[in-house]
Order: sequence, then structure tokens, then C-alpha cells
Amino acid sequence: MELSEAIATRRSIRRYQEAPVADEHIRTIIEAAMLAPSAGNQQPWHFVVITDRGQLGRIPDFHPYSDMVRTAPAAILICGDPAGCPWPDFWVQDCSAAAQNALLAARDLGLGTVWVGVYPIEERMAGFRQLLAIPEQVLPFALIPVGWPAGSFSAVNRSKPERVHRERW
Repeated sequence: MELSEAIATRRSIRRYQEAPVADEHIRTIIEAAMLAPSAGNQQPWHFVVITDRGQLGRIPDFHPYSDMVRTAPAAILICGDPAGCPWPDFWVQDCSAAAQNALLAARDLGLGTVWVGVYPIEERMAGFRQLLAIPEQVLPFALIPVGWPAGSFSAVNRSKPERVHRERW
């Protein structure tokens, strides 16, 4: 698949088939995430792969917008650890870039994903810390459910020329 097609057809997928996602695919997605740009190449990210049905089923108990994980065969929690980084204030941008790379890599594999926001909502972060034994200094950032989509992908034109400015506003 061409990159432009992956970008144009990436969608937030919230319904998945029951088919499992191969470990190789999860590894490919995470490797793509780790290739994201990072301020000063600090790479503050960590990834928690969740495939246990019990663990996935408990996430909606503390995250009100995560029901889709009940049917997703896998999810990847992206976390940031800015401690000791030369540019600690940029960890959010770094993890955002990693998340976008992960979403596009999954789309390239034919997998569906959705970006489920975690940071900066303290209740959501605390829920993930408790559920997954995440150290206190590590910041749960975004959850990405992954699975084979129950529907199909389609391109949508979201271009808004009125949002583009040249030289000045």
C-alpha cells in the first residue's frame, strides 16, 4: 500500500472481527512507532501490549470511551517517561508522533485502530497504572486497540483550504 493511501483511508475503527492479531503484526506496529521523530532523539516512549481478555475487559471500568476494547483482540498502550530526558517538555509530541506512526503501520497491514486518549485525564492514567502495574513516574498517554475491522476502509476528503495560510495569517 502506498503511504498516501494509508493516510487517506485510515479511520477510527471501533468494531473488530474475532480473529487474533499475530505477534509479528504487533511487533511491526511498535517498530514503526519507535521510528517516529523525537525531540533530541530522546525517545521517551514505552509500549504495553495487552491481549488478555480479562485485562482488556477491565479498561472500560475507568475509561468511559474505551468500550471497543471489549471486542478488540489486542491493544497497545503508549506511555511516556520524560524523567532524565534532555527535552522533557516534548514527551507529548514525541508520543503523539509514535501514535500516528502506529496507526498508519496498522492500516498498512490491513488492521483497524482507534486512538483512545488517556493523558492528561488523571483518572484514566491512574486506572492504567493500577491495572498494568505502571510505575508512578511513567505517564500513560494513549491506548490503541488493534484488530481486523468488522467494516471496510474508505477514503474521505477532509481537506479544508480555508485552514491554510501563506506567509501570514
